[in-house]
Amino acid sequence: MSEIMIGVIGGTGLGEAFSVQTQGRQRMVQTPFGSPSGPIIMSEWSGIPIALLARHGDGHMLSPSAVPYRANIYALKSLGVTHIIASGAVGSLQDRIQPKHLVVPDQVIDKTFRRESSFFSDHLAVHVELSSPFCPHLRKLLLDSADEVDTTVHDGGTYVCMEGPQFSTQAESRMHRAWGGDLIGMTCMPEAKLARESQICYALLALPSDYDCWREHDSSLSKQELLNEIISNLQQVSEHGIKLIQTAISRAGKLADIECPDHKALELAIWSDKKRIPKEVRSQLDLLLGEYLS
Repeated sequence: MSEIMIGVIGGTGLGEAFSVQTQGRQRMVQTPFGSPSGPIIMSEWSGIPIALLARHGDGHMLSPSAVPYRANIYALKSLGVTHIIASGAVGSLQDRIQPKHLVVPDQVIDKTFRRESSFFSDHLAVHVELSSPFCPHLRKLLLDSADEVDTTVHDGGTYVCMEGPQFSTQAESRMHRAWGGDLIGMTCMPEAKLARESQICYALLALPSDYDCWREHDSSLSKQELLNEIISNLQQVSEHGIKLIQTAISRAGKLADIECPDHKALELAIWSDKKRIPKEVRSQLDLLLGEYLS
């Protein structure tokens, strides 16, 4: 690969903040899977082309279950995105991961059940490898950029992706810890799965804003004071996240010459008889499957 384009998917806090710092032209993209969360801002950072998308839309109007994940990833693919750096606010399931730290997770437990999780749900069978759901090269780029941020950046961790929009019960939170979960969030899946199906490298920067409910909150604080504390934590961790992502993008040129298996994720994944795939399906999915169905 000789050219790269970084897609940046901003979650709670970071999406809005990053948009303010980035100027560029807006692209409205229609896909076979509907409209994405909003316009995609095409710009560049340190000479690297980027495509910025706010996951929850303008004004944060989309709940995690309502985000059009397929349209978002397809739209980024159609614009030429080769690598995605996503962010998302999370709760911590471990004492060592404190609010305002940053985490570059390496594993996911997917508990979602209301979302379309594949581009290939009808008329064909496609099975991509997902044992390592995040691109190791993109993860390394993020971790190597930790020297520019004034907070702890954790290498690895298991992100438990729940459906929401409600938060966990205490029993669920304790169960997630027993499973080996380190973070709890609502947006990593099916985003990472769809990126793999699109042959786009994907990594996530998780932004812990508080501890999940397995840990008792400070009883001396009122509900409003607790909420204010969480919002303050989110603002600060978002600032750290923006700086780390900007640093990573400025150093992303080194990815151009790295051959990553994620960019060939569909090479052995199509199990259907290709001759029997309907013409309309071929047309709809040409962007994703065209090189393997010609």
